[in-house]
Amino acid sequence: MKPLIRLFFRTLRIVLGPFMLLWEVLSRQKPVVRPSAQQAQVDQDCRSLVLYHFKTCPFCIKVRKEMHRLALPVEKRDAQHDAKNKADLLQGSGRDQVPCLKVTGADGQVQWIKDSGTIISYLNQRFGTPA
Repeated sequence: MKPLIRLFFRTLRIVLGPFMLLWEVLSRQKPVVRPSAQQAQVDQDCRSLVLYHFKTCPFCIKVRKEMHRLALPVEKRDAQHDAKNKADLLQGSGRDQVPCLKVTGADGQVQWIKDSGTIISYLNQRFGTPA
């Protein structure tokens, strides 16, 4: 029974995946526009962030849309199809749950933020919520 359920959901993801990705692109808000010096600082700060995600995960799509709205060039790593990224996620955060944001502090301390709502709150607090 379990293999049948997995097959059902895998087929569902294959069929719905392209529509979910299209909806992600079509429903995004325009990115905020910052003065170039401020955007350069944001770009620099984003180098310490890495998002582990699955392409068609609805919660990951929600986080990526917010990153787009805030104009954040955060590195994204596919933890679904890349075994190394999945292993890094599991080793670092203790779970293979996505989305998960890896934050490396200036002192080298690493923090793993799980849950889409928590990630979005963190990004909005750190990079502001311009309209």
